[in-house]
Amino acid sequence: MKPTLLAAIAMAALTVMQPAISQAAEYPNRPIRLVIGYAPGGAADVMARVIADALSRRLGQPVTVDNKPGAGATIAASILARARPDGYTLGLGTANAYGVDQHLYKVEYTGNDFTPIGRLTTAPLILAVNRDMGVASVQDLVAKAKASPGQLNYASSGIGGSPHLAGLMFEQAAGAPMVHVPFKGGAPAMTSIVSGDVQFSFGTAASVLPMGRDGRLTMLGVTSSERSPVAPDLPTLAESGLPGFEYSFWFGLLGPSGLPAPVVDRLFAAANEVLQDETVKEKLLVDGSIPAPSESPQAFSEFARQDGARALERLQKAGVTLN
Repeated sequence: MKPTLLAAIAMAALTVMQPAISQAAEYPNRPIRLVIGYAPGGAADVMARVIADALSRRLGQPVTVDNKPGAGATIAASILARARPDGYTLGLGTANAYGVDQHLYKVEYTGNDFTPIGRLTTAPLILAVNRDMGVASVQDLVAKAKASPGQLNYASSGIGGSPHLAGLMFEQAAGAPMVHVPFKGGAPAMTSIVSGDVQFSFGTAASVLPMGRDGRLTMLGVTSSERSPVAPDLPTLAESGLPGFEYSFWFGLLGPSGLPAPVVDRLFAAANEVLQDETVKEKLLVDGSIPAPSESPQAFSEFARQDGARALERLQKAGVTLN
């Protein structure tokens, strides 16, 4: 090969690489928008604002939370899927973006319309019951469910959400049919238990702990595989008579499809650094979240798709739809 041809090839390769190198060096140079599908004040919103504030300091640019609640967080996901892939519009994602959303809602996106960046947090759910039920353990609740098939009602924050999926798993583990009652958020779901309109629910720590600690409802256990620092005094459901029961939900950082690799790498590194910060860890734990950084964007992508497929399978087996 002639020297002139080699030089031409090298120059062409450098030309292709230069924009990416430049983009990585310059990003970010203006504010970043973090779109979330949850209302202000809720557990997801609080967690997102802790992360956004820490990322702002790490990246040297404001990261602002943009709340777009509704339709099971699909409004926010749709906005993200249509966003320009430049790293200035990001989203807070869950497993639902990889199957459940498409099953329950008429959305125009699939999991391929997102760029997975990294997992941020995981959290268990807490099983809570009405305090006047006379139920003091998971086994007591299972016994009541079996004694009166189809008579116990459980609340959730909405169809297809984590509390609903945990409820479906509980039905299967208990071996007794129950009635799902969806609400528009975790707070009204917990209020329905206190009032006695619904007998029990799986809720986030942010929704359950305040009412549990002041005695308005009874907390029976956590859904994680091991006892959780979120509620260290509560046993797991697995150790309470339901061996193998485990459910945790997660939030991750997503971008639109086509997000350049240098931008992904910059955001992944910044997010993982933030999750190692002790102050951030303490703030997240108060909200019921545990830092759970991914090993790499690729590892997170594989995890998100697999967990999304598992969540979808649960709904399909249970015949759950919005029709």
